[in-house]
Amino acid sequence: MKRLLLALSLMLCACVAQAGPALKKQANAFLDRWHNDAAHARPAYFDKIAKDGIYIGTDKTERWRRDAFKDWAKPHFKRKSAWDFKTLRRNVYFSDDTSIVWFDELLDTRMGVCQASGVMRRKGASFEIVHYQLSMAVPNEVAGQVTRLIKDFEEKDGWKGGPR
Repeated sequence: MKRLLLALSLMLCACVAQAGPALKKQANAFLDRWHNDAAHARPAYFDKIAKDGIYIGTDKTERWRRDAFKDWAKPHFKRKSAWDFKTLRRNVYFSDDTSIVWFDELLDTRMGVCQASGVMRRKGASFEIVHYQLSMAVPNEVAGQVTRLIKDFEEKDGWKGGPR
């Protein structure tokens, strides 16, 4: 029995190892299509986000469930292009059973270079995004200036965070 369990474990490890490159390629293609959907203002963009999915944008007030994010983005998706993120670099990882995929990416955007990270789960032969967070990448050399701008804005605006 122990030999059978060991053999099955080794086979599972071999299958996961073999699935790695193919799964990474599939995940990258999915994410590239997702970004391309936004670049061409295709509503299919939102179909790639899980119904219970979360999208966190660059502004501290931007944390949406999929449907609320879709409502917020409607004006953007009436244009020829909602937003156009070009991937500069992406790292993709997955759970041992390949049901969960997480990634981080560096993006060329109209805001300059941004960073993002996300989690996807398998959905049939594809994926769905369950969590995505987009952040503006602030170079360390200008972080002090940016911090001062934010603090000045918050003092004027009065918003310090908290539940939304």
